[in-house]
Amino acid sequence: MADRSSIEWTQATWNPTTGCDRISTGCDNCYALSLAKRLKAMGVAKYQRDGDPRTSGPGFDLTTHSDSLSTPYRWRAPRLVFVNSMSDLFHARVPRSFIRQVFDVMADTPQHTYQILTKRSRRLRLIADELPWPSNVWMGVSVENSQALTRVDDLRATPAAVKFLSCEPLLGPLEALDLTGIDWVIAGGESGPGHRPMDPRWARALRDDCLAASVPFFFKQWGGRTPKTGGRDLDGRTWNDIPTTSPAQRTPVTD
Repeated sequence: MADRSSIEWTQATWNPTTGCDRISTGCDNCYALSLAKRLKAMGVAKYQRDGDPRTSGPGFDLTTHSDSLSTPYRWRAPRLVFVNSMSDLFHARVPRSFIRQVFDVMADTPQHTYQILTKRSRRLRLIADELPWPSNVWMGVSVENSQALTRVDDLRATPAAVKFLSCEPLLGPLEALDLTGIDWVIAGGESGPGHRPMDPRWARALRDDCLAASVPFFFKQWGGRTPKTGGRDLDGRTWNDIPTTSPAQRTPVTD
């Protein structure tokens, strides 16, 4: 789980921590929790510790992996890196000292661009001043419905060079969304067993808000039984906009 990625808006994943707990409705059908269960069954070392069955599951106990901190140094070509696709770096059980180590690695490898996503925006805001914020670190928060809009304010308070929103799974309209200071928006529907449908009006309204505010908009998927079931077209086209500040975006990954 530390190299190539099939996620449309990144190139690689890097998991210095694994595991998490459900904290909001956006977590109900967590893809990472389901994947961790399979990885545990396959014997993958990072996923052998079980989390609390009430909020987590098999192979998904919050665990830090110091041995993974060296991974980005081994990538020769610049790349876009999704940090902790299988966890949340700002989980309460991740020590501040370890978060700082992760940020130090990112600062020390400026050839890569790192994309961090959290639902724990309050902790992000509380410790943001303790962290280095190099320009190659993009910070994002998940915003699945209007109840999660406070996360946007927390994100805005950080000194991240690029601030983005992941509105996936989009579970309701975001009518009160303020895009001031936001540099990128990703949107998508939920996929997998028990997926909850996304109303096309929610996606269109979010896209239109981004267009009005000149914020790059990336439409990842409609969702369904699989991520590709509903395709990616929104009103006859794909939306692949992304901030253009990263050398990794201009350099194909070949190694």
